[in-house]
Amino acid sequence: MDTHQTTSLLVGLAAMVLLARALGVLARRLGQPAVIGEVLAGIALGPTLFHGAISDALFPGDIRPLLSALAAVGVAVFMFIVGLEWDAAMIRGSGSLAATVSFSSILLPFGAGSLLALYLMDDYGTGDKTAFMLFMGIAMSITAFPVLARILTDRRMTRTPLGVVALACASIDDVLAWSLLAGVVAISGSAGPDQWRILLAVPYLAGMLFAVRPLLQRYAARRPGLRLTPGVLASILAGLLLSGAITEWVGLHYIFGAFLFGMVLPRTGTERLREEVHEQLGQMNGTLLLPVFFLVAGLKVDLSGLDAAGLGALALILLVAVGGKFTGAFVAARLNRMPVKQSAALATLMNTRGLTELIVLNVGLQLGFIGKDLYSLMVVMAVTTTAMAGPLLTALIGRPKLTLAPAEQQPATESVRTAA
Repeated sequence: MDTHQTTSLLVGLAAMVLLARALGVLARRLGQPAVIGEVLAGIALGPTLFHGAISDALFPGDIRPLLSALAAVGVAVFMFIVGLEWDAAMIRGSGSLAATVSFSSILLPFGAGSLLALYLMDDYGTGDKTAFMLFMGIAMSITAFPVLARILTDRRMTRTPLGVVALACASIDDVLAWSLLAGVVAISGSAGPDQWRILLAVPYLAGMLFAVRPLLQRYAARRPGLRLTPGVLASILAGLLLSGAITEWVGLHYIFGAFLFGMVLPRTGTERLREEVHEQLGQMNGTLLLPVFFLVAGLKVDLSGLDAAGLGALALILLVAVGGKFTGAFVAARLNRMPVKQSAALATLMNTRGLTELIVLNVGLQLGFIGKDLYSLMVVMAVTTTAMAGPLLTALIGRPKLTLAPAEQQPATESVRTAA
């Protein structure tokens, strides 16, 4: 890097961090998740406004690979934190309701999204029609666990029956969606001539679950009250980065390795450690590296040439995304005898997509499953469906309470605050 590149990089990063923070705070004051404002900050600095003059001035082409590298690290850390939050106990405690709603809210939008892909194939299809259809189905099926958890926390709903079920459903959705995406990546041949490496994903998964996880559990049991010392932090960072590197090398994506490393870290006896991970690693990632990801994502969004045909496609995408997810969750909840308003509220929460959807869309764009035009429309869908959740919940179950109940003083999902 020469002096000009270094200066451009630092100035551009400063602009993005400040804009993301400002719009994130504004979004919170308007009753929206901060991620809405942060995504809009990335889009505002992209080619949509002023024909890309802002992005060209702040982020010249020679520093954009550096931004992509920083964004990749930010996404890896975020996926690690999402994996760290995943708790199988939530699923076991919610009975068959969460499993039924989760499967229904994935299968219906997945099928509808695949059918929509057939309609969009001529205008937006890529070379691999099967991958395009499967990816569109997955993109319609996403629920953002961190954003959903943040909404519930803000509304003091994490301990309510609805909140517990919603968190369990989103938790199952996360695992199912990432598994489906991993399958599409595996069968698409995106690893090229080294596709044979994908066979190593199975023994790697088994090793992480049945060898690494027990070792980490024994280590934590011998050190009660484990803290986030510099040595422990370095080990965690090295572990998530190496795990991501391995899954990238075998032909999957690095996000799966980072997510898996978060999942295998023990929950028992590491409460203090996990809290400090969120406070230190999560805050730094959410303040600096994730805004870089929003920038990189926004630089690929170009809505300046959106015409009537594009608006029609966007309307269909929104109809399928919202209708498929809502109908699947609502019908399954009603079949489990959940009251109508509670079922509608649960279906509304399952429609939040947020940052998780952006990560999936960027994987699809990077691997050639979708093109930039469709990517731009899908980003609009992700922002719209996430922004809908708060107002719809207010209409269904009223405004959030202003006071905390004693049992809710330390909500279980408060630690996702830096990720949402």
